[in-house]
Formats: sequence, C-alpha cells, structure tokens
Amino acid sequence: MAQRSRRLRKKLRIDEFREVGFEVSWHFPLDSSEVAIDQLVDRFIDEVIEPRGLAFAGSGHLGWEGLVCTRHIGCCTQDDIEACCSWLKTQGMEAIHHSPLFDVWYGDPA
Repeated sequence: MAQRSRRLRKKLRIDEFREVGFEVSWHFPLDSSEVAIDQLVDRFIDEVIEPRGLAFAGSGHLGWEGLVCTRHIGCCTQDDIEACCSWLKTQGMEAIHHSPLFDVWYGDPA
C-alpha cells in the first residue's frame, strides 16, 4: 500500500485526521414547556458539550437526536458518551440512547 502525503490524509480525513463521534437521542417528559426544553438544551451544551471540547448538532421538540463530535479534529471517547448520557439522566430525560463511536466522515466501519 502506498504512503499518502500528510495533505492527502487531511483531505481524506484519515489516520491522524480521522474524526470519531456518536449519535445521542432522548425524550423530554410530555409536560415539558418549550422554555424548559430550550433551557435544558442550552445547559447541556454549556455544562457538558463545551467543557469537554465537543460539538453538538441536533434538533427536536419533545424527542431530540443529534451528533456529538469534537470541535477540532479528533476523536470522542467512551467517557464522552458516559458524560452526556449520565448528565441527561440526572436531568430527568427519558429513553436516552447512544450509538457506538463511529467515523463521522465514513460511517460505521463494521
């Protein structure tokens, strides 16, 4: 197999430029107001996502889902998954699910 230049590895998002993330989803209790939903999502980003150097892209209303990855080139860890899910659980969220870690550019290599 031929060696690829650093520039090509970066362009292809492979090797040291690989980005690994995970998907997360949860449900708010049925009686949640829009204000409470907005506040919790803002706190999730302020208290969990940003301090860990992560980024979150997601949407929803009573049911939310989104992608968590690093803000800069890098890989999420199992600890990041645990931090996100345990925080959501302590806030009373329901049906919290997450995917395994996967390459965000090329999908699950399985």
